[in-house]
Amino acid sequence: MNQKFHELIAQASKVVLDKNVEIRLAITCLLAGGHLLIEDLPGVGKTTLVQVLGKLTGLKTRRVQFTIDLLPADVIGGQIYHPQEHKFVFHQGPLFSQMVMADELNRASPRTQSALLQAMEEGEVSVEGVTWPLPHPFYVIATQNPHQQTGTFPLPESQLDRFLMSLELHPASKETEVRILKGDDPRHLLQKIQPLFSETEIAEALIEVTKVQVSANVAQYIADLLERSRRPGFEGAPLSTRAGMALAKAAKAWAFMDGRNYLRPEDVQQVLIPVLGHRLGGNHGIKRGREWAGALQKSTPVPV
Repeated sequence: MNQKFHELIAQASKVVLDKNVEIRLAITCLLAGGHLLIEDLPGVGKTTLVQVLGKLTGLKTRRVQFTIDLLPADVIGGQIYHPQEHKFVFHQGPLFSQMVMADELNRASPRTQSALLQAMEEGEVSVEGVTWPLPHPFYVIATQNPHQQTGTFPLPESQLDRFLMSLELHPASKETEVRILKGDDPRHLLQKIQPLFSETEIAEALIEVTKVQVSANVAQYIADLLERSRRPGFEGAPLSTRAGMALAKAAKAWAFMDGRNYLRPEDVQQVLIPVLGHRLGGNHGIKRGREWAGALQKSTPVPV
C-alpha cells in the first residue's frame, strides 16, 4: 500500500508544483490521525493542496471560510424546527466531512475557533445535549494568516497543540510562476484527477501505522528532545509529553510510507520541525518556532 501513497504524492505534485515535501507531510499527518495547520500568505496554493488531496484520497471534502461573523452553528450544524413534523431536527454542518478545510481560522472569533478545536480533539460534537459522532477518518486542514496581520485572533498555545503538524507553503519558484502566468494553470488538472484510494483503504492504513514499532533508542531520542526544550535558556516554549507522542505518531506514518514497520531516528528528524515548530513558537508565530525547532534538532545528539 505504501507504493500507492508515493503515487498519490507524484500525482498531487503535478497539480501543486514545487511542494513535494509539503504534500508528503500533509499525507503523513493524515495517516498519523492528526490535524494540520498551514500558515502563509494568500495565493500560495493552500486551497489547491486540500482539493487535490481530497480527490486522490477519495475522502468527502468540504471547505469553510472563517470570518469574524461566523457562528459555531455554521460549522457544527444546529436544530431546525420542522412545522410538518412538529419537532426540531438536527441538520449537520460542514464539519461532518472526512476532510475539512478551515480556511483562515484565525479570522474567526475565539468562540467559533473553540467549537472547531473541541470537535477535533473529541471526534464528536454535542448539540442541545445530544452527541453526534464525526466521520472516520476525520482530518482537518486549517489555514491561518500570519499572526502579525490585522483582523486576526491568535490561537492560544493550548489550541495550537491540537494540531499534530504545521507547515508553511512558501511562494512558487520563479520558473513555476512563469508557467502559471503563461496560462499553464495546474488547477485545470484537478478536473481530470480520479481517486487512488477508498475511504476503507485510508482507514486500514491508519491502523497499520499504529503497528509501527518504536525502539528504546528512538524513544530515548524523543525524550532527550523534550528534556532539552525545558532547560533554562532555551528560547522556545517547553514541550509537553503530548508533543513527544505527536512526534512519534508522525514519525511512524513517515516510516510506514517508506514500507517499514519500525522507526529510525531519521524518521523523527524528517517530521521534527513540522510537529514541534508551532508548539515551540506559541504566540511568537510558526516561523520563529520552526527556527527554534531547528536549533533543538541540531543541539540534540542523534542515536546511532
